[in-house]
Amino acid sequence: MDWQGWFSLGLAGTALILMSSGRFAPHMVMMGVLVVLSVSGVVSPDQALSGFSNSGLITVVALFVVAAGIHHSGGVDLLVHYLLRSPKTVRSAQARIALPVSFLSGFLNNTPVVATMIPAVHAWSRKIGVSPSKLMIPLSYSAILGGTLTLIGTSTNLVVNGQYQQLTGSEGFSIFSITSVGLPVAVIGVAVMLLVLPRVLPDRKDQQKFGSMREFTLEVAVSFDGPLVGKSVGEAGLRELERLYLVEIERDGSVVTAVPSEERLRGGDRLVFAGDTQAISDLLRINGIVPSVHEDEPSLSKDRAERRLVEAALSPQSDVLGLTIRDARFRDRYGAVVLAVARGGERVSGNLGNIRLKPGDVLLLEARPAFVSRQRYNKDFLLINDLDTETPRHDRAWLSWGVLVVLVGLAACGVLSMLNAALLGATLMILLGCCSIIQAQKAVDIPVVLTIASSFALGAALQQTGAATYVAEGILGMSHGHVLLAILLVYFAVSILTEVITNNAAAVLVIPIVLSMTATMGVSPEPFVIAVMMAASASFATPLGYQTNMMVFGPGGYRFSDFLRVGLPMNLFIGLMTVLVISLVYEIGV
Repeated sequence: MDWQGWFSLGLAGTALILMSSGRFAPHMVMMGVLVVLSVSGVVSPDQALSGFSNSGLITVVALFVVAAGIHHSGGVDLLVHYLLRSPKTVRSAQARIALPVSFLSGFLNNTPVVATMIPAVHAWSRKIGVSPSKLMIPLSYSAILGGTLTLIGTSTNLVVNGQYQQLTGSEGFSIFSITSVGLPVAVIGVAVMLLVLPRVLPDRKDQQKFGSMREFTLEVAVSFDGPLVGKSVGEAGLRELERLYLVEIERDGSVVTAVPSEERLRGGDRLVFAGDTQAISDLLRINGIVPSVHEDEPSLSKDRAERRLVEAALSPQSDVLGLTIRDARFRDRYGAVVLAVARGGERVSGNLGNIRLKPGDVLLLEARPAFVSRQRYNKDFLLINDLDTETPRHDRAWLSWGVLVVLVGLAACGVLSMLNAALLGATLMILLGCCSIIQAQKAVDIPVVLTIASSFALGAALQQTGAATYVAEGILGMSHGHVLLAILLVYFAVSILTEVITNNAAAVLVIPIVLSMTATMGVSPEPFVIAVMMAASASFATPLGYQTNMMVFGPGGYRFSDFLRVGLPMNLFIGLMTVLVISLVYEIGV
């Protein structure tokens, strides 16, 4: 290799380190790599920007809009209504989640599927008396396995196909090309999941004191000029609140714990409660209770009537990680006030302002309505749930499903390309009123789009400088030229990368290496590319490895160790099953 090859490899390694550190957003890292490659002349400007016009990327954008149409028309609600019902056992409850979710995720991006299902599954868990911790990991895993069923199941599949087309000049894969591998793996994976998970998942229902999705730590204050000043805790009605418990009172630098009902309230007292979202909403309606403010500036109380409660989960790339709530200055940064925080389904002890923020923390914010539209796709937040949600257009639910069926049918029959079918589907969703233009705009995940588009520049650099060939020869040396062993090594290399960086970035980095390997070995690249698609999607071991895992982390009340205990064996099992099925489908000798 010349200096450009070593430079590209060094840049790829630097990008991996920066993304795995969690301090830098993947899309910013990959955009930086694009700029460096273009300015240094390693790739031409056309190559640097080729990802932004790639058909795979445009298809991903269009399918975000299709998913928005299903979501905002209440299409998922139909499945919930007709399929969940009243199971008799935990295994039956998990099965009722797994089957529709895995099917849905085969045709829709699994992130909005899980986002839509979380509140529905949680409410259902209370109704049937099953702990959310028994249901939320199956929800995420089912969505992950379902994403491997078709080419449009995840953005990763489409991106890999787009890069494969770009680097080889071939027509790429059809919508069901991956199904011959993905379907048996998904069926076996779901079966094993239903066999094992009911016994190994924690049952934290008893720990959820108020039977709620998560137990928030909430801090409020007694208004100096309010009617509660001078009243006892009992007289103020603060001992009679359902699903809400007064933990302590902070006053003049001292803390009153095990608060007696006779304790008199004073203006400025900070009251620390533990409870669920609905109970907190009830508490904030009490005259004389105001949000506890941690900034020097006044709160937004003057226009409080115009504000709303919003739940927001912090992402691993958030700028406020490691800061205390007081130092994060949410009012200046986001125009919002932190009212409460939940971590792993349990309350966080201590003064609210001194709590240090961690990935996956769920914050209850009081903010203006514009906060939701402004921050929904901010890298700082994984999931924003406006508690005053818009009412779905239920009269369009069946229509939205019809659009999806038409889209898939046209692509499967070869009448339209995957790109044109997705564009047609997105257009029909808007024209038929399944979602508004504003909802369609919000549905497009800009950081994901930028990560995908900019990753193509690094892939092109690795390919044309010979760096990919260099790495491929190293992997071939370990496999001793054995095709199946090479596929196994590629699979687990991508699987490990997916746990530390984004799945899209991991896949795009490996595809040039795979193409160099197969060219050297003189074999078809198709089984290797399928292995990359499967490995980049099948991430079960940590909540950080896949976005849907992080989304269910808080609602399920999980700890990091829960994912390791359940997900690590799942990663290994699905990996071995995938390679086995690939060997059978493509008749590769063991």
